[in-house]
Amino acid sequence: MQIVEGLSIGISAICSNKMRSLLTMLGIIIGIASVLAMIAIGDGAKEIVIQDAQKLGGANQLVVYRSWYKRVNNRWVPNRSAEYLKYEDVLAIEAECPSVSAVAPRVWKGGGVLIQASGGTETRAGWNGVDATYNTAMDWEVKEGRFITDEDVQIAAKICVLGDEVATALFADKSPLGQEIKIARSGSSYDQSARKDRRRFTERFIVVGTFMPRGRSLRFSWGLDNLVYIPLSTVQERFTGNDRIDELVVYAHTVDQVSKAAEEVKAVIRKRHRNQDDFVGIFEMPAGIAQLEKISKIIKITLGSIAGFSLLVGGIGIMNMMLVAVTERTREIGLRKALGAKRLDILLQFLIESIIMCGVGGIIGIGFGILAGEGMAMLAVKIVKIVPEWPAVISWQWILISVSVSAIIGIFFGLYPAIKASVLSPIEALRTE
Repeated sequence: MQIVEGLSIGISAICSNKMRSLLTMLGIIIGIASVLAMIAIGDGAKEIVIQDAQKLGGANQLVVYRSWYKRVNNRWVPNRSAEYLKYEDVLAIEAECPSVSAVAPRVWKGGGVLIQASGGTETRAGWNGVDATYNTAMDWEVKEGRFITDEDVQIAAKICVLGDEVATALFADKSPLGQEIKIARSGSSYDQSARKDRRRFTERFIVVGTFMPRGRSLRFSWGLDNLVYIPLSTVQERFTGNDRIDELVVYAHTVDQVSKAAEEVKAVIRKRHRNQDDFVGIFEMPAGIAQLEKISKIIKITLGSIAGFSLLVGGIGIMNMMLVAVTERTREIGLRKALGAKRLDILLQFLIESIIMCGVGGIIGIGFGILAGEGMAMLAVKIVKIVPEWPAVISWQWILISVSVSAIIGIFFGLYPAIKASVLSPIEALRTE
């Protein structure tokens, strides 16, 4: 009952001095709005990096590759190890690494290879020799047709799946399914002699599928759409002439398990390759995200400090207003005490009024923070023109923190004026003009 009565009186007092109450809340509003807006932009940047990693397969991947150089005594020297990755390594990693969910072997050529459609249209692209698990591991949907099967790998079938850019460049709006394409055996084969006798330098493949477009990575300036995907065994038989594997794309169950998965993979490689692991390098995709997390934490600490000063100023403003309110309403306090109000009733009245003011300021600040975050995200796209959209990530965690901080400020800075009001003598209060 005391709380309900205090709530009613507090709301009435705030409404009777709307402009003064609003100006008093300004510090709280600005502090909370600025924090939410900047955190929305910072978390949006992190979301962009995560989405960018997804274009290359996801943030929970690491790439194990044959390293041609190694670091010895703080300088890079050629890696002369005779060891190399094999398909048996794939099977061993899948069987012995509990943090690993999938392994996609890859033999690849990045780009610059001549590719010709049956109608004569040409483009330059790269190729990847992969197995049947590749699209599942990469979480990549087939747009048309099908992907490579285990049977295709077993018989070294001369089929392929096209990335969206390659399919568009060779066939435009026509369906490429069932069409034949020719792929040069190497990028250097596209020269004058190659023009004279293309049959000597090309392999023929039937298109059985195309991939959905994935986009180009901002971080690495390349993507997976400009590649032709061929059964791993076919590439080894037709292009490389050996059983070596260039890379293993290893997927951990979660992003947090990537580093642990890397250690497990190294242990398996040492076990299988005469206690050697220096012939491989390991690239962890979340490294850039982890760096961004550190930067994000620094920004949040900095913004939190700035906002803390703003909230401190706002809290002092509220305490000042409440002290003025106590002075202005001294006769009201005396009258209430004369009518039987206790010290606790008076204390709750002014304390609740302070909490309401901070709570309302916090809610308004949250609203302005969301709007400011959206506005700054739109402005960021105009300034940083490398992304078509900058998401403003509104964190419910920070909204709850903002509401809690507002309530704490209301209690902390409203307590002294409330105590001062509660200890007033009713006789002295009633004498006040």
